[in-house]
Amino acid sequence: MSISSPAPSTASLPPTLHWTEAGEACSALWRSERGAPPPKRVVLADDTLSADSAYRLACEGTGLLWRGDFQNARQLLQALARRIDKPPKASKQAKTERKKSADSAASGVPAGQAFHLHRQAQSQRARVLGMVLIEFSADYGIALRRAPDARQACTEAWGAAGEAAGASVASLRELLGMISAHEWRKKGVEIAALGKPPNNRIYPHYGVFSPVQGEYVDLVATAPLPSTRPSKFVAFDIGTGTGVLSAVLALRDIDQVVATDQDPRALACARENIQRLRLPGHVKVMQADLFPEGLASVIVCNPPWLPARPGSPLEGAVYDEGSRMLLGFLGGLVAHLAPGGEGWLILSDFAEHLGLRTRAELLAAIEAGGLKVLGRMDVKPEHPKVLETTDPLHAARGGRGDFALAAGGYLGPPHFSAP
Repeated sequence: MSISSPAPSTASLPPTLHWTEAGEACSALWRSERGAPPPKRVVLADDTLSADSAYRLACEGTGLLWRGDFQNARQLLQALARRIDKPPKASKQAKTERKKSADSAASGVPAGQAFHLHRQAQSQRARVLGMVLIEFSADYGIALRRAPDARQACTEAWGAAGEAAGASVASLRELLGMISAHEWRKKGVEIAALGKPPNNRIYPHYGVFSPVQGEYVDLVATAPLPSTRPSKFVAFDIGTGTGVLSAVLALRDIDQVVATDQDPRALACARENIQRLRLPGHVKVMQADLFPEGLASVIVCNPPWLPARPGSPLEGAVYDEGSRMLLGFLGGLVAHLAPGGEGWLILSDFAEHLGLRTRAELLAAIEAGGLKVLGRMDVKPEHPKVLETTDPLHAARGGRGDFALAAGGYLGPPHFSAP
């Protein structure tokens, strides 16, 4: 008996960008990490296109498929960003309205409202800047004057090139992000808690959260381990990302670390970093939704800190819709703690300053999980955003303190244990 498969639905087919060039209809695979649809209208653009014209077209949703000098395309992108960030001189009426708005903000616009307005503005900014498009050959080559060789960066982000896939198109902004991620992956991020150079670097992959803000790493490196020590001390690192916390735990008095994640990019990244640090005998990296099987004396989790929907897969380390990971960790912790064990929750209180989550809600979730807060360690953020007074969220960022939490203990946010 033979069974025929139904024809694939158009919804499952990869998106395609269409345009006309030299009187002929053209198309290419459309690539967008944030899941943006391909522009419905595309025009060819080169060095003769003025920034003002490009800005008008981009705001209308018209894709600008670049055919000029690559470095000039970068300059155009910068010019578009300046027009978005510093709008043209407003009319007298617009100035009056803006002053009213500013006065209202000074009197106290709720932080949560400011956050949502900021996200909307950033989304619109990304949409406009994403209209400058670059075409790639089947091997990820770029046939433009003064174009960089970005084939390795593209391979790291998109996977191995295949002739069958043919040409593709992505935004210049996305390409620059991939090149930047490639450079970070080449040079790595120095982590003081991993020891002295040169063997103290973590190499983040494209799409995996980079540990450039090391405050939370230091918390895990210095937090006291549980006083009850089993014959084999096991720790779990839930949502390992680059594997940095697993490596830090492995260098402490811990026999075995099990690191879990669901993202294939994170799993590959963590495995590579653990191998580079010569810790594969101490750290096991595996795919799992939160917890692996078994019990551990320390279970560490650094979930996304804002309970909101991510705008793209790249935002998954920052935004956790409905606090799924946070609540899943708190709700499942007791079942995986060894006797006398602790869970360490590393969590920023940024969401509380924004009004997206209250401290009472967090404590209620801890209690609902059958957990008891044992202690807490706080650390102030030191990243540059805290010092940017022009940042719409400056007040909320400035009041932030990161902390770790433990089930069976509450650590720097808080750590807690099962009662």
